[in-house]
Amino acid sequence: MRIALIHALRHSPPPIEAAFRRAWPEAVLMNLLDDSLSADLARAGALTPAMTERFLTLSRYAAGTGADAILFTCSAFGPCIEAVAAERAPMPVLKPNEAMIEAAVAEARRIAAGRRPRIGLLASFPLTLETMPPEFPGDVEVVTCLAEGSLAALDAGNAGEHDRLAAEAAKALAGCDVVALAQFSLARAAPLVEAATGRPVFTTPDSAVAKLRRLLAG
Repeated sequence: MRIALIHALRHSPPPIEAAFRRAWPEAVLMNLLDDSLSADLARAGALTPAMTERFLTLSRYAAGTGADAILFTCSAFGPCIEAVAAERAPMPVLKPNEAMIEAAVAEARRIAAGRRPRIGLLASFPLTLETMPPEFPGDVEVVTCLAEGSLAALDAGNAGEHDRLAAEAAKALAGCDVVALAQFSLARAAPLVEAATGRPVFTTPDSAVAKLRRLLAG
């Protein structure tokens, strides 16, 4: 199977490639990166029709290479990805976070056992905390938290500081049932976040690979 991975951050390829090596090494991967997308979104402050068209263009290129499925790794662009999914149907097109949300919600409901589940959502890109919470079901309380400075640390090549800042910020989510890490690049901090919160931690790469494999096996 050929899987197209489309990224808006240059830090996203390593964690998703590592997840494929662990769980689906037979998959053939291709990477498409436009790291100006996140910078343009940060400047604009909102998604625009032009951004949606850029996503459609990337997906058309991916489909033209013979991809069997597309996985986006940029969590702040949900509506753009929905437009791609509509155009490319029935090809599987996954948002970066949809599989993680499904897994995190299932575990939070199990832990909550009758009360309203609480999911902590940790992000390193601020706009993700505006675009991603509506993707959770209404019966779940989403508690958002920004790991301030963590993405800048990663951009500067200081991965250790990125992980430390993520774990420090995540302490505010210790009262939640589970913690979900919004960015693919945050997956590397999962062990420290779990230690800081004492809660189950869900990452986007591993959840996405598992769902893609299930979809394409059918």
